[in-house]
Amino acid sequence: MGTDSIYNVYELNGYLAIDGDWYKDRWRNIEAIDLKNFMGDIPYFCPSVKVKMMYNGENIYAIFRVEDCYVGCKEQNYNGPVSNDACVEFFFSPDINLPERYFNIEVNCGGTPLMKYNVIPRKEYKTLEINDIKEVEIAHSLPSKVDPEISEPITWTIEYRIPFTLLQKFSNVAIPQKGVYWRANFYKIAVKTSNPHWITWSFIDTAKPDFHLPQYFGVLKFM
Repeated sequence: MGTDSIYNVYELNGYLAIDGDWYKDRWRNIEAIDLKNFMGDIPYFCPSVKVKMMYNGENIYAIFRVEDCYVGCKEQNYNGPVSNDACVEFFFSPDINLPERYFNIEVNCGGTPLMKYNVIPRKEYKTLEINDIKEVEIAHSLPSKVDPEISEPITWTIEYRIPFTLLQKFSNVAIPQKGVYWRANFYKIAVKTSNPHWITWSFIDTAKPDFHLPQYFGVLKFM
């Protein structure tokens, strides 16, 4: 599939509470992705970012753990510029036959989300309504607003559940099961903190930071 970034996503057995707890039993034996590719200038402090995913017949689940520093979070409005803050992002094409049709969900460390559905060329996109985005259950370990910045080292988490019924309002969705693939990338960003950075899972070969390049998405392989 033209990428070395492949992540095996396993089926959830039982119930998963969305509470932001990286160490709870349901996640304990799930392999984590490491985000290690920096775009643009290497920051003064390089955060350590890990992601885990699971799925069942109704939802896809993700949890991020960030060992961070210089953490700020001001945006509290849905679909606001959350990437200015300490923020984690998941971009994904839920039909591998339509790789240039993708969602992006961006959640700052205070749990405020932005969500869009995009069709390349990039002039075509739809920002989801707030009532739709509220179908995504989100947990966050930090307060909804972090201002002033936390300048010392701190670890924070974001966990969420995205229902497939929400995605199906906007796109064709290959419902995960064994043998299904999605294209995706994971990101960490903080544009307007005192330690700006752009980090990716699947490598993006461009000098200027730009996450909206689905040709560089990695592969989610459902097991």
